[in-house]
Amino acid sequence: MMVICVFVLLTGGAAAFILAFERKPEISNWQQADRSAVIRPDYTGTVIAPNIAPLNFLVQEQGTYYHVKIHSKQGAPIEIFSRKGKIVIPENSWHRLLNANRGQPLYFDVFVQGRDGGWLRFETVENTIAAENIDPYIFYRKLHPTHRLFSGDIGIYQRDLRNYDERLVLGKKYLQQGSCLNCHTFCNNRTDKMLIGVRSGVYGNSTLLIEGGQVSKIDAKFGYSSWHPSGRLVVYSIDELPMFYHTARNEVRDTVHIDSLLAYHVLGSGKVSTCAKFSQKDRLETWPAWSPDGRYLYFCSAPKLWPGQEDELPPSLYNQAKYDIVRIRYDLDSDQWGELETVVSAQDTQLSAGVPAISPDGRWLLFCMFDYGYFPAWQQSSDLYIVDLQAAGETGQYKWRRLNINSDQSEAWHTWSSNSRWIVFSSKRDYGVFTRPYISYIDHAGRVYKPIVLPQKDPALYDHCLQTYNTPEFAIEPVHHSGEKLARMARRPGGISVDMPVTMATPITKTQPGYVPGAGERE
Repeated sequence: MMVICVFVLLTGGAAAFILAFERKPEISNWQQADRSAVIRPDYTGTVIAPNIAPLNFLVQEQGTYYHVKIHSKQGAPIEIFSRKGKIVIPENSWHRLLNANRGQPLYFDVFVQGRDGGWLRFETVENTIAAENIDPYIFYRKLHPTHRLFSGDIGIYQRDLRNYDERLVLGKKYLQQGSCLNCHTFCNNRTDKMLIGVRSGVYGNSTLLIEGGQVSKIDAKFGYSSWHPSGRLVVYSIDELPMFYHTARNEVRDTVHIDSLLAYHVLGSGKVSTCAKFSQKDRLETWPAWSPDGRYLYFCSAPKLWPGQEDELPPSLYNQAKYDIVRIRYDLDSDQWGELETVVSAQDTQLSAGVPAISPDGRWLLFCMFDYGYFPAWQQSSDLYIVDLQAAGETGQYKWRRLNINSDQSEAWHTWSSNSRWIVFSSKRDYGVFTRPYISYIDHAGRVYKPIVLPQKDPALYDHCLQTYNTPEFAIEPVHHSGEKLARMARRPGGISVDMPVTMATPITKTQPGYVPGAGERE
């Protein structure tokens, strides 16, 4: 046995030695193809960040050997040979090449050898390297799409965009089965002030508050949240969102806003406040988002069409609900709210608007619109739109336009990088069921460029990944607390008590014990 084992090890070592020093084929007498090679993921004809991880890809052409040359105006080119068309780009060489060529084109020359030994050179793929970096981290939830039972197999992850490092921030590894996590919300793209929602039949419903080196537990459920840029208060939604099902369509899941309002919590005050203008009993308010100067709160609002039908699921007019985007002025020092102003009117668009997100430079309002209702991830019609707020300030008119990066599937969960040059969003364009994170560059004039899927070390990963990615959000730094530290706080009984005023619009069912996560907390 020992002799055989040694022989196997030696043989394996010799095989590795031979492979490492295998003579690469010479590329000569090649013929020119009249098209570009098909590569997957489709990293072609777009703008990429100079600090992003290598865009590994598969060459989807028949052949026996593959050669890819990656080059730009400055620096040594990167040459890769592959027997199966899997192109794995060396990280150090990639970063040197991109950093030396900011603002310049980046070329992929693809050669494929046929069975007859001849080579075919495809048309050169051209991308552009942006001058501006992308935020180095994104955070997202990964979970299996839920249709009937909530498995609790869910986690919030942080991904270093400069490489492929992914770390679990909080999830099943640290919490009991059946715990739901959602609404990770950062203040100014920083993790030193953030919120994480925890829903659990074991530990109760709470919100983890991270402030620098401290982690606290707020003994209250925060819904979709937005930090005031000062970091002194957070506005969040309280939503009642039961799930129901359709018998025949691509996405059978659906939800309806039975009741909702907005509330806000001033840190250290021990209380939650509401304003009559965004907690009206005859309207549904949700999706809060602050302007970067803190002077305006944007949110979505729709008339409540089913008074007296709250126990019917779905109520008869559920597919007629369409949300406006409105905003209201706020003075932080006096804690005074102004008057409501309509930004995007459902009466004008004949669509429902959701998830307003203002660029950190204050110039652009990014949002999605879809046929009806509240939840874009389950609406195949959901597309991304943009409003130039600077132009609106000059003309008094909010003009929206549909972005040219949409697909025929749902686009949602969009957020901005800290420099306002990149957006990340979740899209179902590849499979119609699983959402994947896509990244697009947006220039100073508001032109948005072809999106790329989040790069992975294994370019075929998405083909066999049965998890969905949602709520991606950029950050300039990682979370500095361990998952176990966060989980210990979530498991701890009690927490910071807050006094929630009960109003006519308050969805009382949300505050009762034994609450089960609703549709908006699943995908």
